[in-house]
Amino acid sequence: MHHDVEPWILEMTGASRISRWEKLQTLWSGYGQIWRVSLQGGRAESMIVKHVRPPVVENLPTEADGDVSHQRKLRSYEVEANWYEHWSGKLTDGCRIAGCDGISRADGGIVFLLEDLDAAGFASRFSSADANTVKAGLEWLARFHMRFLHCQPAGLWETGSYWHLATRRQEWHVMADHHPLKPLATAIDEQLSRCRFPTIIHGDAKTDNFCVAPDGRSVAAVDFQYVGGGCAMKDVVYFLESATGDSDRQSQGDSLLDRYFAECRRHWPGNGGESSDAGDFDDFESECRRLYVFAWADFERFLAGWCRQPIATRGYRFSMMQRVMNELR
Repeated sequence: MHHDVEPWILEMTGASRISRWEKLQTLWSGYGQIWRVSLQGGRAESMIVKHVRPPVVENLPTEADGDVSHQRKLRSYEVEANWYEHWSGKLTDGCRIAGCDGISRADGGIVFLLEDLDAAGFASRFSSADANTVKAGLEWLARFHMRFLHCQPAGLWETGSYWHLATRRQEWHVMADHHPLKPLATAIDEQLSRCRFPTIIHGDAKTDNFCVAPDGRSVAAVDFQYVGGGCAMKDVVYFLESATGDSDRQSQGDSLLDRYFAECRRHWPGNGGESSDAGDFDDFESECRRLYVFAWADFERFLAGWCRQPIATRGYRFSMMQRVMNELR
């Protein structure tokens, strides 16, 4: 694999040679690998190479859902390429991501040449024990959502996230018939889809996709395969699901939401006297707080079909599910 892309990497970086290839991980379902390359004589000492090489069709599942999953993954990498080529440059300094030095498409695959965030000062990873880091992640999401409020997701997913109902019909079908969210799935999806303040969402905002500065007070995001339009609360819910435990959500959930909305208010389009048709911030916050519980129920619906998760009967997620069921019934 290396000899296929080495000349291109050297050309893009101005390096004289690659002294080391370090494999970091295999992409989901074997669709490629991510490497760190050590460079000599170039603009950077190291870069990250994300080499997408989908499996041959003969090795994929033959059932219909296997093809649906395959097409979703192929589309996700095209979306990520579109993100870096046409959207990432619109971000402000407060939304740090890995810079992209180049994208190459050849032989049915895609190669991303990305900034090494470890070398850029984001070498730490997430710890739910660090409250500052959780807050930093929420503030990053707030700035991201405010930057793209009311933007049309051209070239991205029309609906961001990898679990929304339209692309997860098979998971819905295998949900237990007695699951209380199964008959409500469409109504929940419609509530989120009809939000009056759509934005661009990261779509996979789990803690694994954030790199952290040593002081834990700033983060940088990676992995934009499922970036697209939608309700901001889907990102917030998925982030909190991965960043906090149930007891933390029960004791701190309101204050964490308050932190997110405070950062949204600071970056609300039109602040500072600029004209804006974004609407009223209080209306935005009111709608998002209401849809927050729907985003939890939507994710619970996905988990119930994807990993056959038992029906929640207590805790924070259960309380969110109950509030949705009470409103819709």
